[in-house]
Amino acid sequence: MPTVQVGDLKDGDFLLDVREDDEWQAGHAEGALHIPISEFVARYGELTEAAPQDGRVHVICRSGGRSAQVAMYLVQQGIDAVNVDGGMQVWAASGRPVVDDKGGSGFVL
Repeated sequence: MPTVQVGDLKDGDFLLDVREDDEWQAGHAEGALHIPISEFVARYGELTEAAPQDGRVHVICRSGGRSAQVAMYLVQQGIDAVNVDGGMQVWAASGRPVVDDKGGSGFVL
């Protein structure tokens, strides 16, 4: 499974958050696309419309388990996708900004 570290992500990298709605509302990376894993197959078209044509999809969840499953699925579909190791827990711990659903300061649930 292709994996990247949070520290390797640059501003502007495409980020797909596959956590559930309550997790997303509590706190997420600003600018990420949110498609919960429980709805992923049904909403797959939203990803293909939003993702950069020749770019990489960085998939993130709370700790890396769910995102690894989605990244694996995307790779099987021919999409350049990688799992973000450690997920939002490492994202927040490394000082990256976390915002809530209203744009205020958020936290990882």
